Formats: sequence, structure tokens, C-alpha cells
Amino acid sequence: MDGERDGATGLASEADKGAVRFERVSKRFGGIAALHEISLVIQPGEFMTLLGPSGCGKTTLLNLIAGFFSPDGGEIRIGGERVNDVPTYKREVGMMFQNYALFPHMTVAANIGYGLKARRVARSEIERRLREVLALVRLVGYDDRKPRELSGGQQQRVALARALVINPKVLLLDEPFSALDKNLRASMQVELREIQRKLGVTTVFVTHDQSEALSLSDRLAVMSEGRIRQLGTPQDIYRRPCERFVASFVGDANVLRGRIAGIDGARAIVTLGAAQIAVPAEPLRGAAASASVDLFVRPEQLRLTGPGESCAGNGTIVAQIYQGGHVDVYVECAELSPSRLLARLSGPQALRGWPLGARVGVAVSADEAIAFTA
Repeated sequence: MDGERDGATGLASEADKGAVRFERVSKRFGGIAALHEISLVIQPGEFMTLLGPSGCGKTTLLNLIAGFFSPDGGEIRIGGERVNDVPTYKREVGMMFQNYALFPHMTVAANIGYGLKARRVARSEIERRLREVLALVRLVGYDDRKPRELSGGQQQRVALARALVINPKVLLLDEPFSALDKNLRASMQVELREIQRKLGVTTVFVTHDQSEALSLSDRLAVMSEGRIRQLGTPQDIYRRPCERFVASFVGDANVLRGRIAGIDGARAIVTLGAAQIAVPAEPLRGAAASASVDLFVRPEQLRLTGPGESCAGNGTIVAQIYQGGHVDVYVECAELSPSRLLARLSGPQALRGWPLGARVGVAVSADEAIAFTA
């Protein structure tokens, strides 16, 4: 299904301009298959994120676009042109590395202008582009500083400016925020997205951080074991995961034990403790009647109830974690799950309303719950 979960199996010729296309691309390293016949179309101007655990193939995919690796099978196209055998310096891609890879002996201006100088761009044009990109990344006045004289965020802006100043067809970002602290990472994410939207540059972003992927992307491809497991918008991936791996990898999820009560068209009814929950039927196609299922429920979809109120099962509050805007409440409820359940409750009153040791009912707001066969 690689690259086809959202139905994007082809594009009009106009959309090929500036886009990246993988057609059944494979890559092996020795006896290990890093990518298995990947097919993927990235639209012009799109912010596409490759998300997955270490070793899933996302960085290999990025390096194939950049031209650092050559595919063992299939075709890669940039702007409609086949680039399998085109060297990196002729692909018109800008890349921002995880460690920024700035030249320590060069000034900010020299670092940013290095790619233009290598392309033998006229001095006057280099100066014009430098002025523009320094203003874009808010580094006007830093031209003569060395990287060691800059903060982490400023170094990142230099690396971004160097990737953008060549006017790339595609901007490649390899986990660029991993070295930043939490607050700086958040502010730089906002800045990057604003710049990307302003320029309209096709961008491919690699990360294993789910929150980055969900907050930055137009679409994201969730990868595992060299394959794209699901391709879609952040909302689709989070709310309608197509398989167990995606449901468990993207965001927090509780896994509750249930049983199929019946399937009617697009909806299935799952018995969960004392309750019945309606879920999409597609992931359960072919399952036997009364088959056991695992119901994946997001923490915000769990609701705690008091004595006598309707619920799926009863449990005990064993931990509370105050998170500022919300409280994470952990509940042991053996009749629904062998693992502790996580309920995400808004407001500081949750600390007082649901104290440690309290007996509570657990109910499911099942509008977006997903079930898979156990």
C-alpha cells in the first residue's frame, strides 16, 4: 500500500513541477533491505514529514532524494525529471543536517553563501540573495560572526539560510530540532513553518518526534521496517490509524480488551465490559463473530465517572501527573485492560475531583475509538 492509503496514486502533469515522486523504490545495504518498493508522491509546496522509529528507512529515503544514495530499484523524480543517476550538486536540493554542519572557520555570510559561490553565481547576485535570506531568518547584522559566537537557535537559522539561499526545488530537513531545548525547539518549529509557507518550497522533514510531525506537516508518512504504513494528514493519522502499529506509535493510546458483537455496514459494535462501543468496521473485515479485539482509545477519549454512573468498568486511581493545562490520571482497571489506563483531564480541578485511591468508573467517548483483531 506504500504511498496509497490516501488515494494519492497519481498527479496531473502540472503538479509534477517541483514535486518529488518515488516509484517502487528499493534500497539494500548488504543483505538488509532498508526500503521495500516505496511509492510516494510529494506535492509542490507541501510540507511532508517522514515519521518512524530508528531504522525504519526514513533517513534512507531522504538521502535518496538528496542523491547521497542510489536506489537499487525503481525511479526517483524531482520536478518530473528522473534523477536516479543525477549527482547531488545537480539536483537543486537544499539540505539542513541534524548537526547543522557549519564551517567553524567561516563567517555567517561565508557559510550561507558557500553554495552560491560553488555554483559560480555572480558576486552581486550573491550579495543580493544574502541580504534577502538574512532578513528572512532574522539574522541581519550577524554577517561577520563565526558559528561559535552564535546560540544554538542562531546556528540553526544559519543552516536553514544556507539551504534556502540556493532557491532549491526541494528542502530536506534531517531532524533539525533534536539538539535544541524544549522552548527553543517550539519557537523554531513555528519560525520554520512560517518561512516554508512564505516561500512555498516543497519540504521533506525527517523526525521520530510525533508532536513535531503532527504540528508541522501538511501530510505525514508513518514508516516501519522500510515500508510506508500510512500516508495522510495529521488528523487522519491520529484519528483514523489504519493498523495497529500506527495506532500505537502515533500519540498515546490505551488498549482495552473487547469482543465483536456485530458488524453492520461501515460500523462495528464492540462489547467492552458493561458497555457497547461503535467503531469503524474496515479494520475488522474478515474477523469472526464474537472475535476478541483490542480497542485503541486516546487518553482524551476516556471519561471517569462517579459511583452509580454508567460506565464500561470500574477501577482505582493509582497516579496523577500535573501537566499545567491538563492532568494525566492513571487508573488500574483489570476488567478492561491488564495495563494501567491513562485519562487526560483538563483543568487543575481534576487533581481534587479524582484523588489518589478513589474508586471510579471508566467510560469511553467512542466517537474516534479504533478496534483491531487481538
